[in-house]
Amino acid sequence: MSAHRPPLSVLDLSPVPAGGTAGDGLRHSIDLAQVAERAGYHRYWVAEHHLNPGVASSSTPVLVALIAAATERIRVGSGAVQLPNTAPLSVAEQFGTVGAVHPGRIDVGLGRFDLHKLLTLIRQGQAAGAADGAQAPPPPPARVVDGLLIPPPARFVGDLSLFGTFGELLGFSADDLPPDYRAQVLDILSYFDGTSRRADGRPLEVTPAKGADVEVLVLGASAGASAQVAGELGLPFAASYHTVPNAVLDAVEAYRAAFRPGRLARPQVLVSADVVVADDDERAQELAAPYAQWVLDIRSGRGAQPYVTPEQARAREWTAQERAAVQDRVDTQFVGSPATVTERLETLARVTGADELIVTTITTEHADRVRSYELLAKAWGV
Repeated sequence: MSAHRPPLSVLDLSPVPAGGTAGDGLRHSIDLAQVAERAGYHRYWVAEHHLNPGVASSSTPVLVALIAAATERIRVGSGAVQLPNTAPLSVAEQFGTVGAVHPGRIDVGLGRFDLHKLLTLIRQGQAAGAADGAQAPPPPPARVVDGLLIPPPARFVGDLSLFGTFGELLGFSADDLPPDYRAQVLDILSYFDGTSRRADGRPLEVTPAKGADVEVLVLGASAGASAQVAGELGLPFAASYHTVPNAVLDAVEAYRAAFRPGRLARPQVLVSADVVVADDDERAQELAAPYAQWVLDIRSGRGAQPYVTPEQARAREWTAQERAAVQDRVDTQFVGSPATVTERLETLARVTGADELIVTTITTEHADRVRSYELLAKAWGV
């Protein structure tokens, strides 16, 4: 394995196939995890998404348990479980339960979902953002850093009302004070470490989290609170090139600058990427054709929808505003033959200094997704 080829892992959203059911998507995830284990991938993560017709991975601890039970060696975890959607106590109990049955294989990836900010924007009537966006200064130009494309930030803002519904269902409102993310992470760590205390100072034992052999990581998409907390507490940090590619270098730099020895003696950086691999570049480009529609549905507030076919994707007519809304993601998706994609992943690892890469792939047909991961693993030499 070359110096620029760190371990590869998988991030899965359990996509619901067009005309299929959530059960189909979940069974595909279990099947893909078994494929990933045989192919030599290091971790298999599932992502928490809610109220999305095209995504079935809403309950990460349940899905992690199912996948861990269907595999033998590969690490399985959340990428991420979102705070504050779930209380820290529940996070520790849920993943501690799975970790007690599958010791040494379970990851607790912690994300930060700023629901309070979204609910405040909705209350202020800024959900659409069209009027403000028309007067906003132009975004900075795209730049290339040692071969890695850093696109301008996305400016398109869609309807946020779905987040308002989600907040209501969870019992949150814009009047609530936003939780202290650092304090939440510390609570979770204390439940696993067995160092938690009641208000009066007496020990608080959280079973089965206490002593569970799990790994806690922090995921982030910017140089904000997540990167800072991960660094200050000495935890591994996963930066997202696949969702917010413009901020990946800032996020990694902020994490390393904030790092203090804790659970780790030195920083550990994981970086995600969206990839599609096929036998040749032309076939891969065909499989990736629906990706822009997938991203647009998410960013416009509709939520992820079942993946359309390449033929449907090519037939769609796009407005200039729609293209601009997804251009950063389309331009930073790694699509092509095994040689093409491995070269781009090597660049990503080199420029970010990643200790591990996490790849996520969505295609219309499950068989093409399986094939993509198999081809990549063979070419990467995992």
